[in-house]
Amino acid sequence: MKKISILIAIICLSAGVLTSCKNDKNTNYTEHHKDEKGRHLHGENKEHPEHGDHKGPPRGGSPEQTKTLEEIGGYKIGDVAEDFSLKNVDGSMVSLASYKDAKGYIVTFTCNGCPFSVLYEDRLIALNNTYAPKGYPVIAINGNNHENEKESYEAMQKRSEEKGFTFRYLVDEGQKVYPKFGAVRTPHIFLLDSDLKVQYIGTIDDNAKSPENVKVKYVEDAIAALEKGEKPNPNFTKAIGCPIK
Repeated sequence: MKKISILIAIICLSAGVLTSCKNDKNTNYTEHHKDEKGRHLHGENKEHPEHGDHKGPPRGGSPEQTKTLEEIGGYKIGDVAEDFSLKNVDGSMVSLASYKDAKGYIVTFTCNGCPFSVLYEDRLIALNNTYAPKGYPVIAINGNNHENEKESYEAMQKRSEEKGFTFRYLVDEGQKVYPKFGAVRTPHIFLLDSDLKVQYIGTIDDNAKSPENVKVKYVEDAIAALEKGEKPNPNFTKAIGCPIK
């Protein structure tokens, strides 16, 4: 009887040790998959080194565009964009044709609430201030559902005034324009030439998080190529931002 009691005690002790080891192992695994705030990541916000030091969205999947241009079904390089007429935050109607003597257009799909759009606001203002006088204006379009209070026309007007946008900020009422372009993220850039031919599609530069650490300015390089009578290279990068909703 004594031997049986000792045997039972050994079995219980062994089970306790195994359980403890298993718990420790699971704890270690979990710790390696939490961010600095203790949130579980499970790899869904892994960044892409080829695009620099990007800050992921607050929640959800990767901020990088996942579909190809063919899968998206919008404009491809070399396609001629269809003109549009959309309402600006000042109430006027704006089309590409309304820009007289334009040499090109920096059509930018953006919004109010996406962290990436916010990170790029100052850079869009700088782009417009530099290139609009040279014939390449920034034309910002909010393609999100405007029934969302944060993306409403009134919210757009407020955001434009607060930030001092020097470019036109247009509302895509009915969300009819962004699918034609094939915009899927905010921000998403489509550089058109004077004939409305798409010459570059993608992101503004290679570092959404830190403008000081930008190494490649894709849009500016594309404009420089057009000014030389050359084709932009690269003419496509994956957009980084929040999905258009």
